[in-house]
Amino acid sequence: MADAGQLRSGKLRVSLNGQPRIMLGPLSVAELVKRLGLDEDAVAVERNREIVARADWPAVPVRGGDRIEVVHFVGGG
Repeated sequence: MADAGQLRSGKLRVSLNGQPRIMLGPLSVAELVKRLGLDEDAVAVERNREIVARADWPAVPVRGGDRIEVVHFVGGG
């Protein structure tokens, strides 16, 4: 049986910051950040309640059903 988050034509159903999203896969965390147009130096990514180290982003796949949280760093003074 296929993963519940895996859709036809390589599409993945994921939760991104609590909102359902359909993404075209295959997809790594690094590619997700790039597709979202985010500055990789200004965000942290959590996948299924675990922080993903930035060095691991290219090797960590985004899979159907994943819960992804992207947190933006905010500077201040």
